[in-house]
Amino acid sequence: MRRTFETATVPLLVAAALLVAACSGGDDEAEDTTTSTRRRASTTTSTEPVHTGAPLTGLPGDPAALARPALVVKYDNAPKGRPQEGINQADVVVEEEVEGGVTRLAAIFHATPPAQVGPVRSARSSDIVLAAPLRRPLFAYSGTNAAFQAQIDQAALVALPPGAVGGAYFRVGGRPAPYNLWARTDALFGAAPEGSQPPPPLFRYRGDGDPVTGDAGTRIIVEFRDRVETIAVWEWDARAGAYARTQNGTPHVDAAGDRVATRNVIVQFTEYVNTPFVDQSGAPVPEAELVGEGDAVILTGGRVVHARWRRTTPEEPTTYVDREGRPVLLTRGQTWLELPRPGMASLG
Repeated sequence: MRRTFETATVPLLVAAALLVAACSGGDDEAEDTTTSTRRRASTTTSTEPVHTGAPLTGLPGDPAALARPALVVKYDNAPKGRPQEGINQADVVVEEEVEGGVTRLAAIFHATPPAQVGPVRSARSSDIVLAAPLRRPLFAYSGTNAAFQAQIDQAALVALPPGAVGGAYFRVGGRPAPYNLWARTDALFGAAPEGSQPPPPLFRYRGDGDPVTGDAGTRIIVEFRDRVETIAVWEWDARAGAYARTQNGTPHVDAAGDRVATRNVIVQFTEYVNTPFVDQSGAPVPEAELVGEGDAVILTGGRVVHARWRRTTPEEPTTYVDREGRPVLLTRGQTWLELPRPGMASLG
């Protein structure tokens, strides 16, 4: 039986400042979602994330690599954009809704990036707030309009579109444009300004021997719906100790043929507002409201935690607490952060 998560209608305690921006989009193919409501905000707060190792995974890492800044890469996730290269090597992957039910991925690389990544696609206004807690990360993307570029130029990130770094971007064969643009991560990391800082921890992790807490549950369905639909299913693989991803009924694999999988899945129910922009099909370009609070469902270690998320400023990481107000502890390793609208996910 599928169990849908909803919230009761109440405005966010802390409103996000609307970032007016957008980018190109008429070449996308859309994919899945439903409706939403909202519950009264919790007054419980959590402590600052603490752990040792790589800040975005909690795993051991090379000190030299961990001293560099984070790299955020915008990936296509429409049918013509898959399979992607490098997403299984990201520390964190964020799936965000764009116009028409299509999703894009913002992959955050830091500890162990692959040699190359792609397809690299255009940015969205949501990306500025996504990147804000990362201490001026590098930002690889391709294409945007003049209004959004002005926003990026003022944002706390290092913009690295094609042309900003010599030799960083290249086209691959066998794919149509614009789904064939790739980037070399060594060139992108090499463009970090002097004084760049590593990202702070975004999550808290269980220590060695700490029990996995939460309710029974090994599968979640996340939906983004409009004129097309994107449906992601995450299912626990006990032998691998990870959640395997299926997208629109087909196992999601990367360019190497490996199943896309992660140690943790955070489903953060998120409101979206329409920016003043539309794509080439006339669909409005949405923006995620990432400052505020709401419900979340977190899958880790083969268990399910019903949680609340909270973020009071764009510069602060989001915190997650369980029903008793305790910080949610994740499994060390990669995390996928899903940003569906409220009510658009179910266990089953």
